[in-house]
Amino acid sequence: MESKRLFGTNGIRGIFGQDLSIEFLIDIAYSIGCFFGRGPIILGNDGRSSSLSTSKIVSAVLMSMGMTVYKMGLTPTPCLQYAVKNLPVSGGIMITASHNPKEYNGLKPVSNIGIELSRNDEIKIEDIYHSKSFEKEQFDRIGNSIDLNILDQYIDAVLGFVDVDLIKKSKIRIVMDCGNGVQSLVAPVIARKLECEVLVINGTLDPAFSARGSEPKMDNLESLTTLVRENEYDLGVAYDGDGDRSIFCDEKGIIHWGDKTGSLLFYHSISNKKIDSSIVCPINSSFVISKIAELLRKKVHFTKVGSVEVTYGMKKTGSLLGFEENGGFFYGPLNFVRDGAITTALMLELLSYLRQRRFTIYSDIHDASEKFQGSLSNAYSLLDKTYQYKSSFNLSSEEDIHKVLEICEEHGSVKKIEKIDGIKIWFDSDSWIMFRPSGTEPLIRIYAESNDKSLMDSKVKEYQTLIKKTIYSN
Repeated sequence: MESKRLFGTNGIRGIFGQDLSIEFLIDIAYSIGCFFGRGPIILGNDGRSSSLSTSKIVSAVLMSMGMTVYKMGLTPTPCLQYAVKNLPVSGGIMITASHNPKEYNGLKPVSNIGIELSRNDEIKIEDIYHSKSFEKEQFDRIGNSIDLNILDQYIDAVLGFVDVDLIKKSKIRIVMDCGNGVQSLVAPVIARKLECEVLVINGTLDPAFSARGSEPKMDNLESLTTLVRENEYDLGVAYDGDGDRSIFCDEKGIIHWGDKTGSLLFYHSISNKKIDSSIVCPINSSFVISKIAELLRKKVHFTKVGSVEVTYGMKKTGSLLGFEENGGFFYGPLNFVRDGAITTALMLELLSYLRQRRFTIYSDIHDASEKFQGSLSNAYSLLDKTYQYKSSFNLSSEEDIHKVLEICEEHGSVKKIEKIDGIKIWFDSDSWIMFRPSGTEPLIRIYAESNDKSLMDSKVKEYQTLIKKTIYSN
């Protein structure tokens, strides 16, 4: 019988006290410790109510194996990844469930080069766990723990990748919705060091994420968008629970998905920062990136959905840039991971280039004399206008999931079908719908995009009706 997978799309996650029982946490900590070869290990955590307890359990296990544990305590995930990359350690473990609800928690192991583990390495840890091979190990000494504070070093590193003087000169006003998460420890500090006028909301660490939940979404960012629009701020940004993702709104209070922001930052990095790179993104990304890449004569590499897939896609192709539609942007010169802080700094730099009339605008996109107004909304207007839809459909079994994918693939006459991850069905060059099974839940995620909203809406409704008919026909 095939062993149960422990890792989902992004780390190990579950409800604390149920999926993540004390017994499980002890055994998985032993398994990760054996994989890393007994350390030293950097350990950090987000602000969830169960994170400190989980961290103590994991730390105790690692020390019982003779490891030195560098304890960062409360920290954004990308900051821990930066620490692992730049210090002589065997790896790291971030205690977080990212954007999941408050009752969840998880473990995200980090390789010794500061990125997430590969899928093959995840399987190695799972094999150790299921075989309980750590029980045969002999641990003849007790390790120790050392407090580690690297936040200031990390902040300085982020600032080193943007034009600090230019941003200071631009006097940008920004609203930052930290979502009661750990990015409140870092991102506002960076913005203030760049001499921005900063208004922080939901900036107090709250284990329950009581202000708006731990995931920034279209339907829970009204406070952010209203403050930006009514008080004439230049932009707004919202972070998830562990601070590796960021969603932006422009000065009009319009929220832009991560693939639109990622496309814009790709454009800025190539045309203004003169970074010579292709880009990596998941197959559920907007077709806008393909048009921008064609204009810049750069290649787009598509992957399965998940930050791990993007990271290793970047490593494989030598790309320095990557993004996800959920708000993850990967800036390789700092690290090959998604990082809400460096993304914010880059957006401030992009806006500063616009303000100081240093933004290179290709005539192929728009007439510079008409569009060169220095606002973020005008920067987004460089991109093709598209409409996007995202939802999910709960199903009761793996059998239903396979049945739905099969019936959707066979339905109608279409232009082409891609199967990199689930199925992506193209109706024409600017319209598609995608169905992808969740890596952690019994549901199918639905994505759609078109430059014709009525077409997109009709196709979504058509396929949703098909799915309901398929599932409930029995």
